[in-house]
Amino acid sequence: MIRYHCTKNEDEGREMTLVFKRSEIIYDVSNYAYVEADVMPADDDHRRHQVADIAQDGNIDRVTRVLNAAHAECVEMLYPYAKEEIQDEKRLDDVLKEPDVYEIRMNVPRHFSLTTLKMLESMVHEYLVCRVLADWMSITNPAGEAKWERKYTMLRNKMRSSLVSRIAGMRRKMKPF
Repeated sequence: MIRYHCTKNEDEGREMTLVFKRSEIIYDVSNYAYVEADVMPADDDHRRHQVADIAQDGNIDRVTRVLNAAHAECVEMLYPYAKEEIQDEKRLDDVLKEPDVYEIRMNVPRHFSLTTLKMLESMVHEYLVCRVLADWMSITNPAGEAKWERKYTMLRNKMRSSLVSRIAGMRRKMKPF
């Protein structure tokens, strides 16, 4: 899920915030994990059960840590627009945090396209889901890890390439020949 918050500043462009609901991400992760478990061979019920139980009590902590790291990766991927200045007295620690939403605040040029933001929203959401699933499969079903890793790598590459084309304005030659 995404919310666009836009404030206009003619000199600096616009501030946009992409907001991803944790519950929506966990819902998609759980659904994909259930399907992964369902298509596994029926001869190993315990392993299938481990794959499907990704969002259960003891497992959700691992999912949360990977999701937090994946969110930080996305912010870093969007660095040209999402960089944040270090504030005085800021303290970082490794205490497990379960935010209700994951936000990406971006400062974009005035001419930045809403269609690009919608595409980024979709790709970031899918990246978060695939990144969590790749990690979970590496633990419970190593044969399935490569598939999810390929997916999130492809999404990362698409996000990077879409931003490269948006950083600088396009110039066209005035001469027809």
